Amino acid sequence: MKAYDGMYIDGAWRPAAGPDVIEVVNPADEQVIATVPAGTVEDVDAAVRAARAALPAWAATPPAERAARLTALRDVLVARQDEIAGTVTAELGSPLKLSQTVHAGVPIAVTGSYAELAATYAFEEKVGNSTVLHEPVGVVGAITPWNYPLHQIVAKTAPALAAGCTVVVKPAEDTPLVARLFAEAVHESGVPAGVFNLVTGLGPVAGQALVEHPGVDLVSFTGSTAVGRRIGAIATGMVKKVALELGGKSANVILPGADLARAVNVGVANVMSNSGQTCSAWTRMLVHRDRYDEAVELAAAAAAKYGDRIGPLVNAAQRERVRGYIEKGVAEGARLVAGGPDSPHEKGYHVSPTVFADVTPEMTIAQEEIFGPVLSILRYADEEDALRIANGTVYGLAGAVWAGDEAEAVAFARRMETGQVDINGGRFNPLAPFGGHKQSGVGRELGAHGLTEYLQTKSLQF
Repeated sequence: MKAYDGMYIDGAWRPAAGPDVIEVVNPADEQVIATVPAGTVEDVDAAVRAARAALPAWAATPPAERAARLTALRDVLVARQDEIAGTVTAELGSPLKLSQTVHAGVPIAVTGSYAELAATYAFEEKVGNSTVLHEPVGVVGAITPWNYPLHQIVAKTAPALAAGCTVVVKPAEDTPLVARLFAEAVHESGVPAGVFNLVTGLGPVAGQALVEHPGVDLVSFTGSTAVGRRIGAIATGMVKKVALELGGKSANVILPGADLARAVNVGVANVMSNSGQTCSAWTRMLVHRDRYDEAVELAAAAAAKYGDRIGPLVNAAQRERVRGYIEKGVAEGARLVAGGPDSPHEKGYHVSPTVFADVTPEMTIAQEEIFGPVLSILRYADEEDALRIANGTVYGLAGAVWAGDEAEAVAFARRMETGQVDINGGRFNPLAPFGGHKQSGVGRELGAHGLTEYLQTKSLQF
């Protein structure tokens, strides 16, 4: 076990203000692998003050120079990709291949995309007799989750730096090690002192202090809808800008005429990826009643193949939460066709890949975010019924539509109340805006739309 010390503040690792530490546990074997300092209000204050002091110079730095720093950061992340992957596997429990391709690979692509945007974005534009300036919003307080620990840090930090903002990151307490690694990469890439700062700690202490700090101009949070509501209330009361990427209960709608086998197999893979710990996972599969039984059989067979291919859940509490949802699904009358609350693993926070059939829209497992490898399959009578079910939750983060005719799929997707829809297995696009409707959040991440979250406008009239 390694005991890490210090917070990355103003370009250096500084001793934490308090003596408390957070234990980092490997969820695959339940062993403590490291400790990191538990940040205090004083640590957060020091980080915000450093960010404020660095803001004028960084905001005035030409976009091309900011782009050069982001390019250098991307190059460091490429050089340390194996180290990043190994770190995420150790603290999150994800299979190494997933850590390499997704947990390490996607942040590299996103960092590179913002290096390009910083160099090409129109930070000034002419509108009639006015010049409109797009300026950095200021100091950003970024609170990030454990499920994609580096991606979520990068998805907030890279656009903020491209915009000319300075940043204080409070990472999830379950996965702080890759956050420390990222701070080392920022330092190595030559980003000026104070532009990026890292404080590890608990949400109710360090996280709340960051949200409430008067020196923070924008709070960007990814996590549960319940916590997002509290953060939004605090920030709004202080007239701060917020960006909230929250929960989801996304629908995978398979229309008549679609390639059923492909739609089901891709849908199951989507739910099982990252052990189901993905806010945008298509956890509700909607199938026409005429092909419902066939889809259930295909899904059960597909899920069975993931028994040894997915990792554990992040911690014991998350495992018990997911088990509770599975038990509730059975109690409310859903039919378990694969998996269940138990796991063959003797060690680690594992839950078996699980599929429910005969799920009805009002059931708990069809309405609430489970955040585990659990798929609910619902039947529908016609397209209007499918649309009613798809839109029938408080969430609206993502979704999918499958159809034999692409135009039919697009027409259905246009009526879905959600922020992003994949058509017939459309590929992930790191330049497309990501974010939700309804209770799934406020604002967007990734691409040019993600950059604008960190900008404010000023108009000069001539």
